[in-house]
Amino acid sequence: MNKLPPKTQAAINEIKEILTGKLIPFWLDRGIDNEFGGYLTCIGESGEKLADDNKYIVTQARMIWGFSALREFAAPSDAARLENAARQGFDFFIKNFWDAEFGGFFWKTNRAGKCLDAGKLSYGQSFAIYALSEYGLRYGSTEACSLAKETFDAMQVNAADTLYGGYFENMQMDWSLAPSGIFAGDRKSLDIHMHLMEAFTVLYRATGLEIHRRKLLEVIDLILLRMVNEGGYGFNQFDRAFNKIPAINIYRTWNAERETNEKIENPADTTSYGHNVELSWLMYAAYQALGISVPDDRALIFKRLLDHSIKHGYDNENGGIYRDGIADGPVLVTDKEWWQNFEAMAGYLNGFLRFGDEIYCEYFGKTWDFIKKHFLIEPFFESRQLLDRKGNPIISNIGNPWKGIYHTGRAMAECIKISGGELL
Repeated sequence: MNKLPPKTQAAINEIKEILTGKLIPFWLDRGIDNEFGGYLTCIGESGEKLADDNKYIVTQARMIWGFSALREFAAPSDAARLENAARQGFDFFIKNFWDAEFGGFFWKTNRAGKCLDAGKLSYGQSFAIYALSEYGLRYGSTEACSLAKETFDAMQVNAADTLYGGYFENMQMDWSLAPSGIFAGDRKSLDIHMHLMEAFTVLYRATGLEIHRRKLLEVIDLILLRMVNEGGYGFNQFDRAFNKIPAINIYRTWNAERETNEKIENPADTTSYGHNVELSWLMYAAYQALGISVPDDRALIFKRLLDHSIKHGYDNENGGIYRDGIADGPVLVTDKEWWQNFEAMAGYLNGFLRFGDEIYCEYFGKTWDFIKKHFLIEPFFESRQLLDRKGNPIISNIGNPWKGIYHTGRAMAECIKISGGELL
């Protein structure tokens, strides 16, 4: 394993202190819905709770995941609170989101748990599998593991595309395919398949079942053979046969629902720099779970994902990674969003430890410096959502219906684990 330079190790030490002493306690103090159960994630920049009218499968599942996966990084005094926070969230989730009639989980409820949108989205199911598997692993819940397996099985029956491969993305309550266009019945995306890979990785760790291993290998191959260019970038959207098509905003996605500044007015064959760097380290995590060494040709692709982001998607003048651009062409959206920048840290750090090139340490450090200066809000040390190119706040809320502990907490945890060689 390549030894971390002193400056990089100092950054890791800072990250450890913030994750344990600030970020985990922040969400324990503010993220629990003590009235109805589950989680409240709408929080202003001063730490004040904002109106949380609805609960989404994605955020509820991510909070369960966070209070499970981050247990090893919590202070001893927070360990019991963390487990209690995960347990009550799990109880609310299976009581109110699980569809006992058709299987799988609903998309959205109101705060009290009444279903508002019974749609079955592969994106949502992926985070349910991810959270239930992690909760089962960390706290020994056979019920959670059983539900994760049952959700996986429902997807194989109802969402797997047996003609072209991969998974349909937007479905109705009974798993019938959603209409085309903005409802995405005719589209597939890298984002959804990347997160299915992420979910299947933890599911296989939790169960060790051969079917989960095979489906994880299958989605890895699909992403690398059909969705990622060998030049080092992935395309955002495809038709059902995996022909790339201009990306549009799809109903029930972060891109469609986010508060935003810059927009891509005309559909284009875009690439997400944040997803590309995130994909590079998630692939290594998947191979590690499988117990397989990464083939040299695929390691080269993972390296190119990092190199492409540095060449085309990084702001060397102001710091930070941009949102979207055209493949090897110009950046289209120069805003800086929290999740791309946090995920980039883990990707660049993994790149250094894998390939030994100190340029990745340099960009890890530049990104962490940019995050500390512009994204993190004292005294909480959680992140605001969106900045302009120079780092000026555009949206300073700490949490919203889509933003909780997941990207910030996970990126910090992964940086700590990667620096210790856990994924090597």
